[in-house]
Formats: sequence, C-alpha cells, structure tokens
Amino acid sequence: MDRPIGIFDSGVGGLTVAREIFRMLPGEDVVYFGDVARTPYGGRSSEIIVKFTAQDVSFLMEHKVKFIICACNTASAVALDEVAGNYRIEMVGVIRPGAEAAAEKTSNGRIGVIGTNATIGSNAYARMIHEINPEHKVFSLACPLFVPLAEEGYIDKEATYLIAKDYLQTMIDVDVDTLILGCTHYPLLKQVIADVMGDNVRLIDSGQETARATYRLLADAHLINTAASQQPTPQGEHKFFVSDVPEKFSQLATRFLDHPVDRITRVDISGY
Repeated sequence: MDRPIGIFDSGVGGLTVAREIFRMLPGEDVVYFGDVARTPYGGRSSEIIVKFTAQDVSFLMEHKVKFIICACNTASAVALDEVAGNYRIEMVGVIRPGAEAAAEKTSNGRIGVIGTNATIGSNAYARMIHEINPEHKVFSLACPLFVPLAEEGYIDKEATYLIAKDYLQTMIDVDVDTLILGCTHYPLLKQVIADVMGDNVRLIDSGQETARATYRLLADAHLINTAASQQPTPQGEHKFFVSDVPEKFSQLATRFLDHPVDRITRVDISGY
C-alpha cells in the first residue's frame, strides 16, 4: 500500500524513531509532525495530553496515513490507547515495544529504565514490564540533563560522560543487566551510556524497537509498499511539519537524522 506512515512527537526526539523507520522501511513515504510549540507534554494534565494527542492524530489522518507511530513517551503512556480507539487504523507507541524487548532479553530479571521526569513519573515502563512478567524487577531513574545534552550536540564531551556516570551509578549498583533508553533523545547518547554501563548490560533503544514493531505489524497486515521496496534503491518521500517556527527544528533534525532537512512546513495544530 502506497499511503504514508504517520509519526508524531511533542518535539524533535521522535526523529530517532523516524531515522529507524527510514532505515528499515526505505521505500515508505513518511509524514512527521513535531508539536514543538507545546513541547514537552510531560507535566500537563491527562486531559490536555489526550487533547494534544487527538489533534496530532487528526492532522496525520488528514494526510491519509495507513499507520501511526506515537513517538512521544508521555503521549504513549497517557493518551494513545484512548485516542486510538476512535480510529480504525493501527497505532503503536514507544513504550510497549521497548518493554517487550527488555522483558525478553534480560537474563537476571533486573531491568533499568531511564527517561525524563515525566516518563519516569508515569511508571509506564514498569507497569508494562510487570504486565509481561510480574517476576521482573524494574529500577527507574530520571536523567533530565540528557535531553539538552543531546539537543546541543554534546555527544562526545567529557562533561557528558561524567554526568552519565553520576546518573547511572545507581543502575550499576542494583545490578541491572538490561537498560531501556526510555526517551527518544537518548539514542544520540547511546555510546556514552554503553561506555558507562559496560559490556554486560544490554541497551534497549525504544525507538529502534518501535520501528521493528512497525515493520512486523505492517508486514502482517500486508501494508508494506512492496512496489517501492523492490526498487534497486528504494527512497520514500519524507514530509516534515511543525507547530512553530521551523528553523530550530531544522538544525536539530540535521543532527538527529545525520542529513540536512530543509523543507519543513509550519501548521496551526489548534485547528484540528
């Protein structure tokens, strides 16, 4: 099916999910919406998060998408199930794929989750993991400085390593063998986090796992654009929309996707 995949996030972090979709499904058209005018969603009431999520989905539906990825951890935890119930197309968030991968890959049943204050405060990953396997022990830790470090490009700085070491010592002390990167910004810091945690700890990239889940769900539903994917060098069309001035988004998108993004359209999301 040649209709696009829709991806939305409260900002730019969801671009790490988009990057994995581009890699795994290169022939697919993608419509990305970043609600940068209202980011972050964390800290807002559940009613407002549901409202924002419904508007984001409504905008993507206008583009006749065949599948929707909620690349926002907060919206995935608080609103996606309620909003998805109003539509007939399938939607996936970032929490369940990451939780399922961690529950499957852990050897000692001790799983760490790092994320923003809002995501950790929601306890969504822990609840999902315990739903999958009540015997697993989950240790959750907010690492709020990781987002600005990722956005400012402090990927290989000594300061970033020291901050990561300070944050993650807790996870080392409780002997986790699996660590979920529960924020879509965190994959940019994956190497630093891996260096701190050591070779014996598996890192679960929720964005990567969400892309894998998307591939499986599209394949099972026979929704992959097979004609495009069979081309010698498949290349889908990627459209980017934001709810505020696109210049800053363009700068960050280049960092997150490793290539320039210069065609970005601003939309008034309040009209949806």
